[in-house]
Amino acid sequence: MVKKELLDILRCPACVREKEGLLDLHQDSWLICKDCGRKYPIVDDIPVMLIDEGDKWVDTAVDKLPVPPPKIV
Repeated sequence: MVKKELLDILRCPACVREKEGLLDLHQDSWLICKDCGRKYPIVDDIPVMLIDEGDKWVDTAVDKLPVPPPKIV
């Protein structure tokens, strides 16, 4: 599980310069940007905050996100 202190400071890397980039935690497995809708997986308790990774899931509905997220290779 990701520590609350870390979740409090994380922001969407694609939005943080122009907007707030606040993130919602979904099922302890995903961080979802409130501004752009990018979805960042949490793999082995580590948030994968790469814009390219968030882009992969932007069109996936929240209820269709795999839990747990797939491993990144």
